Amino acid sequence: MTSSLTSTQMTTAAPTLSLTCTGCGAVVEVQAGMRTAACIYCDTPGVVERPRRASVPEPAFVVPFVVGKERALQALAHWKKTRSIFCRSVIRSAAANATKLESMRGVYVPAYLYSCTATTNYSAKIGENYTVQESYTTTVNGKSVTRTRTVVKTEWRDLSGTHARYVSDVVVTASKGIPNDELERIEPFDLRGLRRMDPSVLPGWIAEEASIEASECMQLARKEATAAVGVSLAKFMPGDSHSGLTFQTFFDREGADLVLVPIWVLALRWNDKKPALRILVNGESAVVGGDAPLSPTKIALAVLAALLVIGGIALVVYGRQHRWF
Repeated sequence: MTSSLTSTQMTTAAPTLSLTCTGCGAVVEVQAGMRTAACIYCDTPGVVERPRRASVPEPAFVVPFVVGKERALQALAHWKKTRSIFCRSVIRSAAANATKLESMRGVYVPAYLYSCTATTNYSAKIGENYTVQESYTTTVNGKSVTRTRTVVKTEWRDLSGTHARYVSDVVVTASKGIPNDELERIEPFDLRGLRRMDPSVLPGWIAEEASIEASECMQLARKEATAAVGVSLAKFMPGDSHSGLTFQTFFDREGADLVLVPIWVLALRWNDKKPALRILVNGESAVVGGDAPLSPTKIALAVLAALLVIGGIALVVYGRQHRWF
Protein backbone atom coordinates (compact mmCIF):
# COMPACT_ATOMS: atom_id res chain seq x y z
CA MET A 1 0.00 0.00 0.00
CA THR A 2 0.99 3.43 0.31
CA SER A 3 1.39 6.02 2.86
CA SER A 4 -0.64 9.13 3.40
CA LEU A 5 0.70 12.20 1.71
CA THR A 6 1.19 15.82 2.33
CA SER A 7 -0.65 18.02 -0.17
CA THR A 8 2.41 19.19 -2.05
CA GLN A 9 1.61 19.75 -5.73
CA MET A 10 4.05 18.19 -8.16
CA THR A 11 4.86 18.64 -11.80
CA THR A 12 4.73 15.86 -14.36
CA ALA A 13 8.51 15.62 -14.24
CA ALA A 14 8.64 14.96 -10.49
CA PRO A 15 10.29 11.64 -9.51
CA THR A 16 8.05 8.93 -8.11
CA LEU A 17 8.43 6.35 -5.35
CA SER A 18 6.82 2.93 -5.00
CA LEU A 19 5.67 2.13 -1.46
CA THR A 20 4.50 -1.24 -0.14
CA CYS A 21 2.30 -1.67 2.95
CA THR A 22 3.59 -4.36 5.31
CA GLY A 23 0.03 -4.86 6.57
CA CYS A 24 -2.30 -5.32 3.59
CA GLY A 25 0.28 -5.59 0.81
CA ALA A 26 -0.99 -2.75 -1.37
CA VAL A 27 1.56 -1.03 -3.59
CA VAL A 28 1.19 2.64 -4.47
CA GLU A 29 3.23 5.04 -6.49
CA VAL A 30 3.58 8.57 -5.16
CA GLN A 31 5.62 11.57 -6.08
CA ALA A 32 8.69 12.29 -3.98
CA GLY A 33 7.84 14.30 -0.88
CA MET A 34 4.20 13.17 -0.67
CA ARG A 35 4.60 10.28 1.75
CA THR A 36 4.13 9.76 5.49
CA ALA A 37 4.57 6.55 7.49
CA ALA A 38 1.00 5.18 7.50
CA CYS A 39 -0.87 3.17 4.87
CA ILE A 40 -3.83 5.02 3.35
CA TYR A 41 -5.91 1.82 3.22
CA CYS A 42 -5.38 0.18 6.60
CA ASP A 43 -3.45 2.79 8.62
CA THR A 44 -0.63 0.32 9.24
CA PRO A 45 2.49 2.27 10.28
CA GLY A 46 4.87 0.00 8.32
CA VAL A 47 5.45 1.24 4.77
CA VAL A 48 8.46 0.06 2.76
CA GLU A 49 9.98 1.97 -0.13
CA ARG A 50 11.16 -0.17 -3.03
CA PRO A 51 11.86 0.04 -6.76
CA ARG A 52 8.91 -0.12 -9.10
CA ARG A 53 8.29 -3.61 -10.48
CA ALA A 54 8.96 -3.88 -14.19
CA SER A 55 6.44 -6.73 -14.51
CA VAL A 56 3.48 -4.61 -13.38
CA PRO A 57 1.17 -3.77 -16.32
CA GLU A 58 0.64 -0.13 -17.20
CA PRO A 59 -2.94 1.18 -17.06
CA ALA A 60 -4.55 1.78 -20.44
CA PHE A 61 -7.31 4.12 -19.27
CA VAL A 62 -8.10 6.48 -16.42
CA VAL A 63 -11.35 7.89 -15.01
CA PRO A 64 -10.45 11.38 -13.73
CA PHE A 65 -11.52 12.77 -10.37
CA VAL A 66 -14.67 14.90 -10.46
CA VAL A 67 -15.42 15.06 -6.72
CA GLY A 68 -13.09 17.27 -4.69
CA LYS A 69 -12.11 16.68 -1.08
CA GLU A 70 -14.64 19.14 0.35
CA ARG A 71 -17.54 17.42 -1.41
CA ALA A 72 -16.18 14.00 -0.39
CA LEU A 73 -16.14 15.10 3.26
CA GLN A 74 -19.71 16.38 2.94
CA ALA A 75 -20.79 13.01 1.56
CA LEU A 76 -18.98 11.29 4.43
CA ALA A 77 -20.76 13.49 6.99
CA HIS A 78 -24.14 12.58 5.49
CA TRP A 79 -23.23 8.89 5.45
CA LYS A 80 -22.19 9.09 9.11
CA LYS A 81 -25.60 10.51 10.07
CA THR A 82 -27.69 8.06 8.08
CA ARG A 83 -25.67 4.84 8.21
CA SER A 84 -23.93 4.77 11.57
CA ILE A 85 -26.84 4.91 14.03
CA PHE A 86 -25.87 1.59 15.58
CA CYS A 87 -22.10 1.85 15.24
CA ARG A 88 -19.81 2.30 18.20
CA SER A 89 -19.62 5.84 19.54
CA VAL A 90 -15.85 5.82 19.20
CA ILE A 91 -16.27 5.41 15.43
CA ARG A 92 -18.55 8.40 15.13
CA SER A 93 -16.17 10.41 17.25
CA ALA A 94 -13.21 9.40 15.09
CA ALA A 95 -15.12 10.17 11.90
CA ALA A 96 -15.91 13.63 13.25
CA ASN A 97 -12.33 14.38 14.27
CA ALA A 98 -11.00 17.13 12.00
CA THR A 99 -7.43 15.84 12.20
CA LYS A 100 -8.45 12.34 11.17
CA LEU A 101 -10.66 13.64 8.39
CA GLU A 102 -7.70 15.56 7.02
CA SER A 103 -5.99 12.21 6.42
CA MET A 104 -8.54 11.38 3.69
CA ARG A 105 -6.63 10.96 0.43
CA GLY A 106 -7.59 10.85 -3.21
CA VAL A 107 -6.22 7.69 -4.83
CA TYR A 108 -6.24 6.38 -8.38
CA VAL A 109 -7.01 2.73 -7.69
CA PRO A 110 -6.19 0.04 -10.29
CA ALA A 111 -9.06 -2.04 -11.61
CA TYR A 112 -9.81 -4.16 -14.65
CA LEU A 113 -12.57 -3.17 -17.05
CA TYR A 114 -13.96 -6.44 -18.41
CA SER A 115 -16.27 -7.31 -21.29
CA CYS A 116 -17.28 -10.54 -23.01
CA THR A 117 -19.86 -12.41 -25.01
CA ALA A 118 -21.83 -14.73 -22.72
CA THR A 119 -23.65 -17.78 -24.07
CA THR A 120 -25.88 -19.50 -21.53
CA ASN A 121 -27.75 -22.79 -21.49
CA TYR A 122 -30.66 -22.57 -19.08
CA SER A 123 -33.67 -24.50 -17.78
CA ALA A 124 -36.55 -23.42 -15.58
CA LYS A 125 -40.20 -23.94 -14.79
CA ILE A 126 -42.45 -21.20 -16.17
CA GLY A 127 -45.70 -20.40 -14.42
CA GLU A 128 -48.75 -19.05 -16.27
CA ASN A 129 -51.65 -17.84 -14.17
CA TYR A 130 -55.33 -18.53 -14.86
CA THR A 131 -58.51 -17.98 -12.85
CA VAL A 132 -61.33 -20.32 -11.86
CA GLN A 133 -64.58 -19.85 -9.99
CA GLU A 134 -64.93 -21.91 -6.84
CA SER A 135 -67.93 -22.47 -4.60
CA TYR A 136 -67.56 -22.37 -0.85
CA THR A 137 -69.81 -22.43 2.18
CA THR A 138 -69.83 -19.86 4.96
CA THR A 139 -72.09 -18.92 7.85
CA VAL A 140 -74.02 -15.65 7.80
CA ASN A 141 -76.28 -14.73 10.72
CA GLY A 142 -76.23 -18.31 11.88
CA LYS A 143 -77.20 -19.71 8.49
CA SER A 144 -75.10 -21.69 6.02
CA VAL A 145 -74.67 -19.82 2.75
CA THR A 146 -73.03 -20.98 -0.50
CA ARG A 147 -71.02 -18.39 -2.39
CA THR A 148 -68.49 -18.26 -5.22
CA ARG A 149 -65.07 -16.69 -5.42
CA THR A 150 -62.36 -16.17 -8.03
CA VAL A 151 -59.19 -18.16 -7.40
CA VAL A 152 -55.88 -17.65 -9.20
CA LYS A 153 -54.05 -20.84 -10.09
CA THR A 154 -50.74 -21.43 -11.85
CA GLU A 155 -49.94 -23.91 -14.59
CA TRP A 156 -46.25 -24.85 -14.69
CA ARG A 157 -44.35 -25.77 -17.85
CA ASP A 158 -40.74 -26.78 -18.40
CA LEU A 159 -38.60 -24.39 -20.43
CA SER A 160 -35.02 -24.69 -21.61
CA GLY A 161 -32.90 -23.01 -24.21
CA THR A 162 -29.88 -20.88 -25.02
CA HIS A 163 -29.49 -17.20 -24.22
CA ALA A 164 -26.71 -14.96 -25.56
CA ARG A 165 -25.78 -11.43 -24.56
CA TYR A 166 -22.88 -9.03 -24.49
CA VAL A 167 -21.62 -8.17 -21.02
CA SER A 168 -19.69 -4.93 -20.62
CA ASP A 169 -18.60 -2.34 -18.06
CA VAL A 170 -17.69 -4.92 -15.41
CA VAL A 171 -15.16 -3.30 -13.05
CA VAL A 172 -13.17 -5.43 -10.60
CA THR A 173 -10.40 -4.46 -8.22
CA ALA A 174 -6.72 -5.01 -8.99
CA SER A 175 -5.73 -3.65 -5.55
CA LYS A 176 -4.88 -5.69 -2.46
CA GLY A 177 -5.85 -2.66 -0.43
CA ILE A 178 -9.48 -2.58 -1.59
CA PRO A 179 -11.33 -5.92 -1.81
CA ASN A 180 -13.80 -6.29 -4.66
CA ASP A 181 -16.86 -6.25 -2.41
CA GLU A 182 -15.82 -2.85 -1.05
CA LEU A 183 -15.33 -1.51 -4.55
CA GLU A 184 -18.80 -2.76 -5.53
CA ARG A 185 -20.39 -0.69 -2.76
CA ILE A 186 -19.36 2.58 -4.37
CA GLU A 187 -20.00 1.58 -7.99
CA PRO A 188 -20.91 2.31 -10.66
CA PHE A 189 -18.35 4.60 -12.21
CA ASP A 190 -19.56 6.70 -15.11
CA LEU A 191 -17.43 5.22 -17.86
CA ARG A 192 -18.44 7.97 -20.25
CA GLY A 193 -15.64 9.87 -18.55
CA LEU A 194 -13.11 7.17 -19.44
CA ARG A 195 -10.05 8.49 -21.26
CA ARG A 196 -6.79 7.08 -22.54
CA MET A 197 -4.13 7.02 -19.86
CA ASP A 198 -2.44 10.40 -19.70
CA PRO A 199 0.32 11.00 -17.11
CA SER A 200 -0.75 14.64 -16.90
CA VAL A 201 -3.81 13.48 -14.92
CA LEU A 202 -1.77 12.01 -12.06
CA PRO A 203 0.38 14.82 -10.58
CA GLY A 204 -0.83 15.74 -7.09
CA TRP A 205 -2.60 12.39 -6.61
CA ILE A 206 -1.58 8.98 -5.29
CA ALA A 207 -1.65 6.25 -7.94
CA GLU A 208 -1.59 2.59 -6.90
CA GLU A 209 0.09 -0.13 -8.91
CA ALA A 210 -1.89 -3.28 -9.69
CA SER A 211 -1.10 -5.66 -6.82
CA ILE A 212 -3.44 -8.54 -7.76
CA GLU A 213 -2.50 -10.86 -10.61
CA ALA A 214 -4.48 -10.42 -13.82
CA SER A 215 -5.60 -14.08 -13.74
CA GLU A 216 -7.20 -13.59 -10.31
CA CYS A 217 -8.91 -10.42 -11.51
CA MET A 218 -10.31 -12.32 -14.50
CA GLN A 219 -11.90 -14.82 -12.14
CA LEU A 220 -13.52 -11.98 -10.21
CA ALA A 221 -14.75 -10.46 -13.46
CA ARG A 222 -16.25 -13.74 -14.68
CA LYS A 223 -18.03 -14.12 -11.36
CA GLU A 224 -19.59 -10.67 -11.73
CA ALA A 225 -20.43 -11.37 -15.37
CA THR A 226 -22.16 -14.61 -14.34
CA ALA A 227 -24.21 -12.71 -11.76
CA ALA A 228 -25.18 -10.16 -14.44
CA VAL A 229 -26.27 -13.01 -16.72
CA GLY A 230 -28.42 -14.43 -13.92
CA VAL A 231 -30.22 -11.10 -13.50
CA SER A 232 -30.68 -10.83 -17.26
CA LEU A 233 -32.09 -14.36 -17.49
CA ALA A 234 -34.58 -13.74 -14.69
CA LYS A 235 -35.94 -10.74 -16.61
CA PHE A 236 -35.94 -12.75 -19.85
CA MET A 237 -38.15 -15.55 -18.48
CA PRO A 238 -41.65 -15.51 -20.03
CA GLY A 239 -44.90 -16.18 -18.20
CA ASP A 240 -46.16 -14.72 -14.94
CA SER A 241 -43.53 -16.35 -12.74
CA HIS A 242 -40.70 -18.83 -12.82
CA SER A 243 -38.88 -21.16 -10.46
CA GLY A 244 -35.93 -23.53 -10.42
CA LEU A 245 -33.86 -21.46 -12.83
CA THR A 246 -30.48 -23.08 -13.45
CA PHE A 247 -27.92 -22.11 -16.03
CA GLN A 248 -24.38 -22.63 -17.25
CA THR A 249 -22.53 -19.79 -18.96
CA PHE A 250 -19.63 -19.87 -21.39
CA PHE A 251 -17.56 -16.77 -22.06
CA ASP A 252 -16.06 -15.80 -25.40
CA ARG A 253 -14.31 -12.75 -26.87
CA GLU A 254 -13.15 -11.68 -23.44
CA GLY A 255 -11.40 -8.37 -23.05
CA ALA A 256 -9.87 -6.75 -19.97
CA ASP A 257 -8.12 -3.39 -19.75
CA LEU A 258 -6.33 -2.05 -16.69
CA VAL A 259 -7.83 1.29 -15.66
CA LEU A 260 -7.36 3.73 -12.80
CA VAL A 261 -10.55 4.74 -10.98
CA PRO A 262 -10.82 7.73 -8.61
CA ILE A 263 -11.54 6.98 -4.95
CA TRP A 264 -11.26 9.05 -1.78
CA VAL A 265 -9.96 6.82 1.03
CA LEU A 266 -10.19 7.36 4.79
CA ALA A 267 -8.72 4.80 7.23
CA LEU A 268 -9.64 5.27 10.89
CA ARG A 269 -7.71 3.36 13.56
CA TRP A 270 -10.19 2.94 16.43
CA ASN A 271 -8.75 -0.09 18.24
CA ASP A 272 -5.12 -1.26 18.20
CA LYS A 273 -6.32 -4.87 18.17
CA LYS A 274 -8.88 -4.38 15.41
CA PRO A 275 -8.53 -3.59 11.68
CA ALA A 276 -8.89 0.05 10.75
CA LEU A 277 -12.30 1.25 9.60
CA ARG A 278 -11.94 2.04 5.89
CA ILE A 279 -14.41 4.40 4.25
CA LEU A 280 -14.42 4.91 0.48
CA VAL A 281 -15.98 7.74 -1.51
CA ASN A 282 -16.47 7.43 -5.26
CA GLY A 283 -14.41 10.20 -6.87
CA GLU A 284 -17.02 10.66 -9.61
CA SER A 285 -20.38 10.32 -7.87
CA ALA A 286 -19.55 10.87 -4.15
CA VAL A 287 -21.24 7.55 -3.26
CA VAL A 288 -19.93 6.40 0.14
CA GLY A 289 -19.19 2.85 1.27
CA GLY A 290 -17.79 1.45 4.50
CA ASP A 291 -18.38 -0.97 7.37
CA ALA A 292 -18.56 0.64 10.80
CA PRO A 293 -18.23 -1.85 13.69
CA LEU A 294 -21.63 -2.23 15.31
CA SER A 295 -22.34 -1.73 18.99
CA PRO A 296 -24.07 -4.80 20.53
CA THR A 297 -25.39 -2.60 23.34
CA LYS A 298 -27.09 -0.15 20.98
CA ILE A 299 -28.56 -2.96 18.90
CA ALA A 300 -29.89 -4.70 22.03
CA LEU A 301 -31.46 -1.46 23.29
CA ALA A 302 -33.07 -0.85 19.90
CA VAL A 303 -34.49 -4.38 19.82
CA LEU A 304 -35.77 -4.00 23.38
CA ALA A 305 -37.44 -0.69 22.52
CA ALA A 306 -39.10 -2.24 19.48
CA LEU A 307 -40.38 -5.17 21.55
CA LEU A 308 -41.79 -2.78 24.17
CA VAL A 309 -43.61 -0.81 21.47
CA ILE A 310 -45.03 -3.98 19.90
CA GLY A 311 -46.00 -5.29 23.32
CA GLY A 312 -47.70 -2.01 24.17
CA ILE A 313 -49.71 -2.03 20.95
CA ALA A 314 -50.73 -5.65 21.49
CA LEU A 315 -51.83 -4.84 25.05
CA VAL A 316 -53.99 -1.94 23.88
CA VAL A 317 -55.64 -4.04 21.15
CA TYR A 318 -56.28 -6.90 23.58
CA GLY A 319 -57.64 -4.51 26.19
CA ARG A 320 -60.07 -2.92 23.76
CA GLN A 321 -61.31 -6.31 22.66
CA HIS A 322 -62.02 -7.13 26.32
CA ARG A 323 -63.28 -3.61 27.08
CA TRP A 324 -60.46 -2.76 29.44
CA PHE A 325 -60.21 0.72 27.94
